Amino acid sequence: MSSTPHANTDVIDTRLVRKLAGILNDTGLTEIEVEHEGLKIRVARTLTAATVQYATAPQHPAPLAAAPTSTSDPASGVAAAKPAHGDAIKSPMVGTIYLQPQPDSPAFVKVGDTVAEGQTLMIVEAMKTMNPIPATRAGKILEILVKDGQPVEFGEPLVVIE
Repeated sequence: MSSTPHANTDVIDTRLVRKLAGILNDTGLTEIEVEHEGLKIRVARTLTAATVQYATAPQHPAPLAAAPTSTSDPASGVAAAKPAHGDAIKSPMVGTIYLQPQPDSPAFVKVGDTVAEGQTLMIVEAMKTMNPIPATRAGKILEILVKDGQPVEFGEPLVVIE
């Protein structure tokens, strides 16, 4: 009787599953899937904040290239890239930032708002998935360091909470 490497699909390496779960926690991703030699493992987690899904990609205007600025723009609530006093919430992934749930909706938050821990501050779209960015603690929004529709990098500061 011959055996194949993964003939028994009931046997799953729990160390691999734990390692994948650790990657989710370390990177802030919501799911990860690995396939190797016919074995497919998908690990997913749910966030405490509400998930926003669009039927189609949001129709946000393309961001305009802007020169770096050293002052805040109080009208838009968007500040310069230098964080003020307080805690910066950073992007857990590479993607496109959206400040409101729908293109014609008001922003999740604006400068001066008081937020609760876990409250959705903005969304990062990555691979057609909308990932809410929750407040890591309660506090007051001091600065919003990004503009709607702009690309963001992993670890990039998004908002500062006092």
